[in-house]
Formats: sequence, C-alpha cells, structure tokens
Amino acid sequence: MYQLAQINVARLLYPIDSPELSGFTSRLDAVNALAEVAPGFVWRLKGDGNDATSLRPFPDPEMIVNMSVWDSVDALFDFTYRLADHAAVMRGRRDWFARPTGAHMVLWWVPAGHLPTLTEARERLDHLDRHGPTPHAFTFKDRFAVPATHP
Repeated sequence: MYQLAQINVARLLYPIDSPELSGFTSRLDAVNALAEVAPGFVWRLKGDGNDATSLRPFPDPEMIVNMSVWDSVDALFDFTYRLADHAAVMRGRRDWFARPTGAHMVLWWVPAGHLPTLTEARERLDHLDRHGPTPHAFTFKDRFAVPATHP
C-alpha cells in the first residue's frame, strides 16, 4: 500500500515575522488545523512550533517548505484547491512569495507509514526540475498511478 508525499517550497519576499507577511502567517494555524482533519490527511512536517516555517533546508535562508503525506492525489488536490480557506491563502501567494523559477512542488508515492525526509523531498524536487514529471517525481497536472505492489 502507498500514500502520497508532497513538498512545496516558496521564497519569502519579506522576513517571516514582518507585517507584510501577516496575511500569510496569521492563517497558518487555522489552515494547518484544517489540513489535519481533512479527508485523506496522514502527516505534516513541523519545525519549532506548529508549522514548518522555522525549517530552512535550502541554502537560500528565505526559502520555506511545507511537506505532508496524504492517502491519495485527489485528497491533497481537494484540500489544496477546493477547500475555501486554503484556496484564499493560495490566492494571496504573489503578495508574500517570489515567483518560482523552477519546480516548487512535487508529488511522489511512498510506502504507507513512511515519513519522508527533507533530503528525500529535495531530491524529488531536483529530479522533477531536471527530468520533468516521471513516476519518481510528478505534479497534479502530470500524475502517475500508485506503484504496483509485489507479492
């Protein structure tokens, strides 16, 4: 059995504690709480506190990450684009984050119960950037089926 892992990254336009980002940071706890009760949610990455904004796994100190695991692509898609509260945050992203210059979100299948590491996630994001969507690293637009399990 497999579950879907995802990471998305964004480069902040302002320091995380700045008033310019308050429209984003003030909603984090509420959106994270909604994720945790959303159908298909399994796990999400947390740093210091209740979110991952304190983690800086990339050389660029303004790059933040969000990583989670879901039961299916559809469950994550529904949360990301169909849940009104999350969609409202998505609409404000250009006010808070720089326009991506490469892959900024990647999906991949993991064995059920596996919690992906940031190293693993960065490798998948790099793979998507170098090779485009493949079964190893893909997007909502170019999805790949759950791997066949071997007896």
